[in-house]
Amino acid sequence: MADIRNNFVGIKSPNPFWLASAPPTDKAYNVIRAFRAGWGGVVWKTLGEEGPPVVNVNGPRYGAIWGADRRLLGLNNIELITDRDLQVNLREIKQVKMDWPDRAIVVSLMVPCEEHAWKAILPVVEETGADGIELNFGCPHGMSERGMGAAVGQVPEYIEMVVRWCKANTRMPVITKLTPNITDIRKPARAALAGGTDAVSLINTINSITGVNLDSFAPEPTIDGKGSHGGYCGPAVKPIAMNMVAEIARDPETHGLPISGIGGITTWRDAAEFMALGAGNVQVCTAAMTYGFKIVQEMIAGLENWMDEKGHASLDDIVGRATPNVTDWQYLNLNYVAKAHIDQEACIKCGRCHIACEDTSHQAITAIVDGVRHFEVIEAECVGCNLCVNVCPVENCITMEPLAAGVIDQRTGRPVSPVYANWTTHPNNPMAKVAAE
Repeated sequence: MADIRNNFVGIKSPNPFWLASAPPTDKAYNVIRAFRAGWGGVVWKTLGEEGPPVVNVNGPRYGAIWGADRRLLGLNNIELITDRDLQVNLREIKQVKMDWPDRAIVVSLMVPCEEHAWKAILPVVEETGADGIELNFGCPHGMSERGMGAAVGQVPEYIEMVVRWCKANTRMPVITKLTPNITDIRKPARAALAGGTDAVSLINTINSITGVNLDSFAPEPTIDGKGSHGGYCGPAVKPIAMNMVAEIARDPETHGLPISGIGGITTWRDAAEFMALGAGNVQVCTAAMTYGFKIVQEMIAGLENWMDEKGHASLDDIVGRATPNVTDWQYLNLNYVAKAHIDQEACIKCGRCHIACEDTSHQAITAIVDGVRHFEVIEAECVGCNLCVNVCPVENCITMEPLAAGVIDQRTGRPVSPVYANWTTHPNNPMAKVAAE
């Protein structure tokens, strides 16, 4: 049986599945239920400084994007950090950690960007016995207007400064949570590393408005006739999150920096993909809010079964395995040629491939052959774009088949070259010509 025990910057848990800082981790009742269901750890919902708690809206807090089958694809969340008293949270964290010593408890923190505020909260969190802290530099709404959350996460100099304060004032591992609402995710990651962070976690939620009510003409969720931008999460953000994880994992300046992957993780496969791109563990929120805490049992079983099937003995065997295969477009092999192939026995003759290709691509799929409805690839027109594979409703009915070196590409009339060549050396690249001169 594969060993999926996790050791993330010295924080141990029985599996790599943690609940992210969010409504599911706002109180002991929820966290205990999560641990009973099998979650390896939690990041406790973000705590603020001592004093009157923040005030959340008393109405709708979520907007949504659904698929055609009403499956939830994305959530827009306008909830702020915990609105429960700091001392109540601290007492609960301490008790839960005592009762569940084998589970990871990391505490998310957000206080004003002032050194004394961080010095004040760190020792009281440390006294709970928590395993670490996560600096919330990602919340894109409400708190950012107060100079916290994403307002800090968008300024690398602030990130480095606050991380330094925390590292100087706590024994606990420091995880820096990054905002995706930035042009280049590598810069805040580099800043966090320069400040001494033990790890980064990403992504936090994306600025969004998920819908407008066309009767009231107000964004949803609507509070007394008005709406606000919120944080977008769920399966729809997974591709954005994975790209940002990979950017940090393959950046020479942050290579080797531990990463906790967040963003749309719903299945064991999602988790494995994040870890393959460099994440040491994963955090989940929307999936738990949609399907309940027991979804982790499917994640655990699925990951173990896949690892056993593939011969991966531990998580170390898969973390970062895909990172070397992520590259910039300019380094892709321009001599690689692939063509679509339709399995005629699997084809249900729906015609979606033909319509997509005929109307929007390269007119490379037939609709009628010898007077009969028949869908077949015209190799002389196919550029191997993969659109037909993606629109086909039958899995593996259409596949992309690479042409072997020396085979004539019917579209160009030239044999496929065995030599790797990319844009940096291509004759059409003006920079390549300058370099050649």
